[in-house]
Amino acid sequence: MITLSEINSLLSNPDPLFLENLAQRSAQLTRQYFGRTIALYAPVYISNFCSSYCTYCGFHSHNKIKRFKLTANEMDQEMQHLAKQGIENILILTGESYNVTPLSYLKEAVEVAKNYFPSISLEVHPMEAAEYKKLFETGVDGITVYQETYDRKRYSEVHIAGIKADYDFRYGTPQRAAQGGIRSISIGILLGLAENLAQDLLALYEHLRFMEKNYPGVEYSVSFPRLREIKGKVFSRCDVDDMTFVKIICLTRTLFPRVGINLSTREEAHLRDHILELGITKMSAGSNTSVGGYTLKETEDQDPQFDVSDHRSIADVIKLLKSKNFDPVFTDWRRI
Repeated sequence: MITLSEINSLLSNPDPLFLENLAQRSAQLTRQYFGRTIALYAPVYISNFCSSYCTYCGFHSHNKIKRFKLTANEMDQEMQHLAKQGIENILILTGESYNVTPLSYLKEAVEVAKNYFPSISLEVHPMEAAEYKKLFETGVDGITVYQETYDRKRYSEVHIAGIKADYDFRYGTPQRAAQGGIRSISIGILLGLAENLAQDLLALYEHLRFMEKNYPGVEYSVSFPRLREIKGKVFSRCDVDDMTFVKIICLTRTLFPRVGINLSTREEAHLRDHILELGITKMSAGSNTSVGGYTLKETEDQDPQFDVSDHRSIADVIKLLKSKNFDPVFTDWRRI
């Protein structure tokens, strides 16, 4: 396993030849294990109610926004809109409110999603293994849960109140999801949140190794979202530049050849286009990070979780992928 000093050395190495060699190795491994495929997905936010106070998030409980929760009919309208554009892999998101979006509400959302999507993932509040089992039985095949940062001191500084302030409960979420039968789990860190990036990366890699060893039947992926403004307001800074971001993608691929690497619309279009070759296996397209943002609310009335940087439509992203000789994959999963 890579050491902290080795990660530090890699991230600080300014030699262009070093990065070129790392990028070539990363690209070769990606083609070897994934071919020229890029899986596409889209997020749909169904509630922005939240009981946690996380300083970097647009949904946090102290932020003065209009709280909104979709009904089943409104979910259907939003999801139908995405399905008509070809999306088959949906990520359903909420704020972290156990009272407003309980298990019963999440199951209702999954029942609606099953009318349109063969692959359904959730990014919601952490739950117990028995609850994940019920979600799996309802039709959920994927769970996304980021530790945000593995630095306990920094974690407590930015997660001030609510269930999310419990570091250990959140850390154990991927394990409980796997115990509940979830077949696909995505973990990650929020770049720019921790002061010691190398230490955060090492902890993420150790967490991933633990999950692979103890739950080998699960399909794992990782994400490295960078902090972004929210309606033009900077909640927390991000000092991870593009070069460092590329190094993180390439290092992760070389250490974990079979693990998926996700790329969100937090990143600008030109960067997303240029790093596709280097390790990315899954990307969002046509994203809106507001509740009801696709069909129910006008732009000026929306309260996003974060500002999107790549505003291209799903059709435009598909066109881009094909122009670069990638095969856009809409789903690789069918529930029988």
